[in-house]
Formats: sequence, C-alpha cells, structure tokens
Amino acid sequence: MAPQDSGAAAVQNILTRLGKHRGLVGGAARLRASVVDIGPLLEVEAVRKRAYRDRVEPEQAVLSVVRDLARQLPPTERLIADAALALELLAENPPDGVDLGRFYGADLGKRREFLTENWAALLTHLGVELIPAAPSVRSLREKREHHAVTLLARLLASETSYGGTSYGLATATEIGVRQRASRTAKGVVTVIGDAVIDHIYRTDLMPTVGGPPARGRFEERIGGKGLNRAVAAARLGYQVRLLTAVGDDVYGHRILHRLREEKIDTELVKLLPGLRTPVAAMIITGTGGIGTIGNIDAAVRLSENDLNNPAAREALIESDALLMTFEQPITVIEQAFRTVRLAQDPPWLLVQPTPSLDRPQYLYEYFGQIDYLIGTRRELSSLLAPGERAATSPTRGGRAGDAELVAQQLLAMGVDTVCTVEGFECAARSAQTEYRIPRPIAAQLDESPGARAAFAAALASRLLTNERSADRDDFAWATAAMAATQSFSDVADAMPLAEEIDRIARFPANGTEGN
Repeated sequence: MAPQDSGAAAVQNILTRLGKHRGLVGGAARLRASVVDIGPLLEVEAVRKRAYRDRVEPEQAVLSVVRDLARQLPPTERLIADAALALELLAENPPDGVDLGRFYGADLGKRREFLTENWAALLTHLGVELIPAAPSVRSLREKREHHAVTLLARLLASETSYGGTSYGLATATEIGVRQRASRTAKGVVTVIGDAVIDHIYRTDLMPTVGGPPARGRFEERIGGKGLNRAVAAARLGYQVRLLTAVGDDVYGHRILHRLREEKIDTELVKLLPGLRTPVAAMIITGTGGIGTIGNIDAAVRLSENDLNNPAAREALIESDALLMTFEQPITVIEQAFRTVRLAQDPPWLLVQPTPSLDRPQYLYEYFGQIDYLIGTRRELSSLLAPGERAATSPTRGGRAGDAELVAQQLLAMGVDTVCTVEGFECAARSAQTEYRIPRPIAAQLDESPGARAAFAAALASRLLTNERSADRDDFAWATAAMAATQSFSDVADAMPLAEEIDRIARFPANGTEGN
C-alpha cells in the first residue's frame, strides 16, 4: 500500500463524515466541536506548513488549505465538493439571483437539491461554456460526491501539494513516460488483472518446429493485461485503481514504481513477501503477429479474501467503470461479480475473457451483469460449452460467420453487448443493434499486443463521458484506439492519449461500415 494512497483514504473518510453534517462551515470551531477524529487531517503536510507559516493552530489552517486546493479542481468537481463540504467558495463572488443560504446550509440533502436545481447557473457563473447534464441527487449521493471528495483528499495528502502560496496539479514528466497534457479528473476506473514482467522476443517470423530459425532481439518490459488496461485508462484522464498481486522483489517494486509514474492508485496492489513476480513471454513478428507463453505460477495471485476487505469492496462498488480480465483465479472473478451485484448504481462492467477458463460455466450466472464482453473469436468461443466451442472455434474449421453465432449465444446467456475485436476491426452486437467497424486506414500491422487493452479503456472512456450505452461513433473511436497502439516499444507505453485516438478517428476507415 502506497503511503500517499492510505493517507488520502484517511483524509477522504474524515471529509466525508464532516460533510454529512455542516461540512467545514465554522472553520476551527467546527472542527474542535466535531465528534469525528480529525487527527490525520491535522497531520497533512500542507495543513502543518500553512499553520506554521501563519502562526496559527492546525485547526485554523484546515479550511483555508482545503479551499485553496478545491479551487484547483475542474469546475464540476469543484461545485460538488463545495456543496458536499460547505466550503463557501462562491461566497466572495456570489452569482446574481442565487440564494447561497441553501447551498451552504446545515442539511447535506438540501445542499444536494440546491446544486441539482441550480447546476447550469452555477457553472455559467464559473465561466463554463459547455454545460454537462445536471447530476441527480441520487448520483451525487452514490458516486459523484465520493469522487469529488476523493480527488480533493488526494491533493491534500500529496507530499507535493503545498508550495508556498500555490498548489499544483501538474506532475513532472519522467523518462519513458509520455507527457499527459490532456489529463483531467473525469471518473474512477477500477481494473482487475495481472501485472507481470514481459519477456518480449521480436522476430522476423514466428518460429515453428523444424522451420528456419527466427532472427530478432530480446527485451524485458513491464506488462500484464491488467496493468496495460490501467495505464490505458489513466492516459485518457481517469483516476485508476488496479487490483493485482506482485512479488516483493525487484520486479514487483519496478511495477509499483511504473504504476505511480502513471498516477495509478497502488493501494490495492498486493505485495507478497518471499515470492517472485510472474514472468510471461511474448513473440512478436515484424507484421504484428503475436505468440504468447503465459505464466504458470499460481502463487502470486489475489485471493477471494483480498476482495472482501473494505477498501477493495468500496473500490468495486464505487467505481464508474470496472475493467476485468480472467487472469486472476476464478474465485476472485466470482467474488468481483458478487460484489458489484450489491451496488445500487453498479459501474459499467467491461470483461475480456482471457486467458481461457477450464470451466467457464461457473460464471454463467453472472453473464447478465456484463455490459461489454470484449475478445477475439477464440476468446469468446472459449466461453461456450465444449460441444459448441468446437463447432465455432477458428482452429476447428470455423468460418468468419461463426463469430455472429458465438455472439448470439452469449447474448442469449445475458451479456448486454458482445464485441468481437480482432485485427484492428470490431463487430459489436447487442439484442437491438449491430455495428461493424472496419480497420482504420492508419492500421498497418496485423495486430498489436496492446490493442484490446486500448479498446477497452477507450470504450469505457466514451461510456463515462456520454453517460449512456455506446453507439457507432463510440465503437469507432475505441477501434481507432487499437490502431494507435502500433508500436515496437513497451506495450504499456504504447497506450494512446485521447488526441492520438482523435487523429486516427478523423480519417476514413479501410472499407465501408456496416449497420
């Protein structure tokens, strides 16, 4: 657990509890009279430095520090945090015709109602031109407040948040990490999967038994389907939490360092003493053909109990989107489904069924929870019963048309939308619609290792941005994200920024789109 992550969680809990009553109105007097244990809040470095600078008690410094940091949040999150905590940010320059008495009253429920009723007027006052839809009281209570207060708590807990009279959200660009110029706090994405060390062999051809030797070179990189998805979502501007396990070795600490470079929350990364971080092998040809050798060491994995701890349960239930692979044990996957089922407002659930499970039928009861099932024909057909699987498998004489049959069977089992994603193409099918998105014109390779990770993160981005189910444009944008991963460098580092996806999406695709 990263110290900053645990500190932010403690601060977030304190602010949330204070907000349920009068918030921070009243400053030091309010804090001293509160039954909430505010000790961790008073120990925040920014608070202690402000108290030292102004020669006041820490309780007297809290409100000014919190206000300064809240002003750096995006306008929508700033308004929500202002209402949740009664920070009185608008008191110095009140909007015309708006009674702020209700906005900063003692009742949190009434503050929520006021915010939803005056959303457009308040954002206009803050200079926002494109006004998003107003949140409901329910969404504020169940998700939006938690998200805004969490962002504020992370700023408070950050060791670099205090700098004289200014507080910075910007992060330094480090070697090997792309500049994230478009990073904004848009939502919370949780990822369940693996974080491993990839041994990558780049060759001129795929070696075969008795065939000519392949020529190429070897690289050692940080990877894993879970890690790649977490990086992809973080680069699109989301607050990301990764649930995974690594060994307490040099490789494990390298992975943690990389995750923190990408500003991914590592609180739920399980560090296992005395065990080695898993290693996987990948062979990549010059045209993008991929062969893999998966890790067979099951020791470094999450357990069902790891998902039962309060922090993990909260991460699953409170997320805006959950991206999941089948890399973790099936008991963990089942527990994730069961936990999400408890959420009153569950996250968008995007699943890639890889690696294949020996007994996928154990998960059939949860298929109705899956919003988007994303995979190759082989991965999707592996979810069917053995007899059906053999009839539709690409290696058993299956035809391209069989992908539609597989999708129809999975839809009948409860999945909302099936996305057959392969070769930089996408066929998305639901009970109501079918979209066929051909290869973007920018796609020059046959495949890339990070394509489906980028697709899943990009699709989640569109779902969270639009707050509705995906349409053709959303699938086309996610397909463009796959083409943006064409690279012979680090797979995680190939995850694109939004502007890179936009550039590819602007060009017409290779061919004509279907329905």
